[in-house]
Amino acid sequence: MLFLLVAALRPGSWGLRTCLIAAFAAAALIETSRLVHTPALDAFRTTLPGQLLLGSIFSPWNLLAYGVGIAAAAALALSLHRERRRTALPA
Repeated sequence: MLFLLVAALRPGSWGLRTCLIAAFAAAALIETSRLVHTPALDAFRTTLPGQLLLGSIFSPWNLLAYGVGIAAAAALALSLHRERRRTALPA
C-alpha cells in the first residue's frame, strides 16, 4: 500500500527506484515511530485509528514484511507497465 501511495503521489521525475526508496523510508519511519512513547501518543494508540495508523509494538520483522510488500507491489506495477507498453498501438 505504501508503494502504491508513493507511486500515485510522486512527482513526474521520480522513477521506480526513487519510489521504492521513498516507500521503504516511510515504512521505516512508521515502524520506528513505535519506539517513541509520550502520554499523548500512547493515549492515541489505544484508539482504533491510533492502532491502525501507528500501531503499538516495534518489530524488525515488520520492516521485513514492509520490504516484501513494497517489492511485490513494485514488481506488479512494473509488470503492468510493461504489459501496457507492449500492447499499446503503434503511433
